[in-house]
Amino acid sequence: MSKDSVLMVVFLGVISLISGLDIFFDLQEGSSLGHIGTEGIILFIALCGVFLIVRENLNIKRANKDLYQNLEQSRQDTVLWKSEAEKYLLGLGEAIDKQMSHWKFTPAEKEVGLLMLKGFSFKEVAEFRETSERTARQQSLYIYRKSGLGGRAEFSAFFLEDLLLPKGKNGDIHFRG
Repeated sequence: MSKDSVLMVVFLGVISLISGLDIFFDLQEGSSLGHIGTEGIILFIALCGVFLIVRENLNIKRANKDLYQNLEQSRQDTVLWKSEAEKYLLGLGEAIDKQMSHWKFTPAEKEVGLLMLKGFSFKEVAEFRETSERTARQQSLYIYRKSGLGGRAEFSAFFLEDLLLPKGKNGDIHFRG
């Protein structure tokens, strides 16, 4: 339970205890039914408050437990996916590097090209490489010219198109669902 919830339960518990004792002593003194009824309502409301707070905290604990289990499952899934995909990603990285070397990219152009494939903007590429945005844009133009591709979309598609939508034996695209 959170600190606030504990304080509320203690506060309402003390009110319930005081109200219960007051009702007990009022009954011994022969107080009117209206007075005892009013204090009974106060006792009932305080006990309902305790019940609601405890129930809500139990629900929160259950939800947190479910979230934690989902998080752990997601972490395990991520580790499994990364371990299964690692050999393919290494092969893809080598193939991309080989193609960029074939196009005679400079090391700087290779770095810019890889950052563009990862989806970084020219501003982000420039910040990462500690150059100006203008330099990153100019290097991208050299990349397009050397590769014979028309722009960022064609450049990315050259490497990624066949990876993203698997094709069946007859060439149809199959979506998982």
